[in-house]
Amino acid sequence: MKLHELSPAPGSVKAVKRIGRGHGSGQGKTAGKGHKGQWARSGGGVKPGFEGGQTKLAMRVPKRGFNNKNFATVYATVNVSDLERKFENGAVVDEAAIVEAGLLKKTLDGVKVLGRGEITKSLTVKVAKFSESAKSKIESAGGKAEVI
Repeated sequence: MKLHELSPAPGSVKAVKRIGRGHGSGQGKTAGKGHKGQWARSGGGVKPGFEGGQTKLAMRVPKRGFNNKNFATVYATVNVSDLERKFENGAVVDEAAIVEAGLLKKTLDGVKVLGRGEITKSLTVKVAKFSESAKSKIESAGGKAEVI
């Protein structure tokens, strides 16, 4: 089989409907859009959920229950492989140093170190949280994992 012998399966490719190309095509003049009105206009139509000015269903149904999202603690995350890449052996790594190194833009409610990757440098890491794997990797490399 060669590239020029390839073709799609019969019936899988359908010709595009060419609208507005003369009345002999069956889709001429108004191009299947009828006469005037919202749907005949360029860019016409309504956004999803719009009900012609009636209050939308999403606004009519009662909202129930409690959602803790506004009060949840959100941690900015950094992997041990990032610490290995950006910091020298024996360095003290805290939230300010992580931002200065360009690993994070904001610390949010604190920084959590995750265990993806390997670490060989002995670092003293002072952040809000550690995953179990991150803590064990840092300590096995001769460093310290301190929760602040």
